[in-house]
Amino acid sequence: MFTLPNIITLCNLLCGCTALYFCLWRDDLTTVFWLVVAAAVFDFSDGLAARLTGQYSEVGKQLDSLADMVSFGVVPSAVLFRLYGMSDGWPEGILPGIVTASVALFSALRLARFNIDETQTGEFRGLPTPACALFFVSVGWLADNGMLESSRIAILTATVVFSYLMVCPLRMFALKFSSYSWGGNEVRYSFIALSAAAFALWNIASIPFIIIGYVLVSLVISIACGKVPSAASTGNQMPI
Repeated sequence: MFTLPNIITLCNLLCGCTALYFCLWRDDLTTVFWLVVAAAVFDFSDGLAARLTGQYSEVGKQLDSLADMVSFGVVPSAVLFRLYGMSDGWPEGILPGIVTASVALFSALRLARFNIDETQTGEFRGLPTPACALFFVSVGWLADNGMLESSRIAILTATVVFSYLMVCPLRMFALKFSSYSWGGNEVRYSFIALSAAAFALWNIASIPFIIIGYVLVSLVISIACGKVPSAASTGNQMPI
């Protein structure tokens, strides 16, 4: 149980739990952002550690999803709830709390499907939970630093859209390299280069647009390759 990859995964979970504290009890969305970034680094590192040490286990696989559920599911929902409270405008009542919680609910569906779907190696099916989380915590950082004002209806709309993106059948390219040659990795290298340039120019403010760009590039590739499924072809398989 206490292998190096599992310890790194627990660091991911610790970041998520701490982020919840800073979000709900300290109203500090800037610290929340950096904790989720740290969680994402640990989420990447545990898989790397498992490959380097050969310490693969079913416990590690399930632990990874449990940690991701907190750091990339519950935390962004908490951020959305906090952002909703900071915004002006309608609607009121219990509905907003239920809607903002949908990111956590659909993250659970996304992670459960990922655990049993053996086709998500070189590409993902639906938006990965870390990408969704980074979008919302970066928006939270912008709001916390006075760089963004949003209406409640915009927050709820974004919540619904990104919840759907996590469970939709759209294939999205993964930043995983089976080789480091240019051939076969053109999209990955180009996206990384453009994202790095955007980050260098606009810093954290670029992150929401990078995530949106990731979705749009994946959609264009899927259309070009004829991978966009029709409603008839998905049948009753949605959302899981």
